[in-house]
Amino acid sequence: MMTMTMNELMVRVFAMTLPFAEGVLLGLFFFTGLWWTVRKLESAKSVALLFFSSMLVRTSVVILGFYFIVGEDWQHLTAGLVGFIMARIIITRFVRITDPSKSLLQISRHES
Repeated sequence: MMTMTMNELMVRVFAMTLPFAEGVLLGLFFFTGLWWTVRKLESAKSVALLFFSSMLVRTSVVILGFYFIVGEDWQHLTAGLVGFIMARIIITRFVRITDPSKSLLQISRHES
């Protein structure tokens, strides 16, 4: 079993903050882009084009971002994924349905 000095531990923790922050930024980009897309679908002339082009751009940026985060170490990927999930939690807490009386379930029942 390997023991680390305090300095080595601090260096490792500091080395994980950059991938974590990058994961948060990627998550904020992805989920705010998703929120923006969903809001614009109602007024879009071509819903399918908006949806698929948004999905393609968001997914491509996130995949490339994670590719560069990984570097040499799987721990960087883990820190990035944790940051990405944290961004999802943050975004879902701040983004609410405009009219709380209309949930998505009520809207879908109304249309059928």
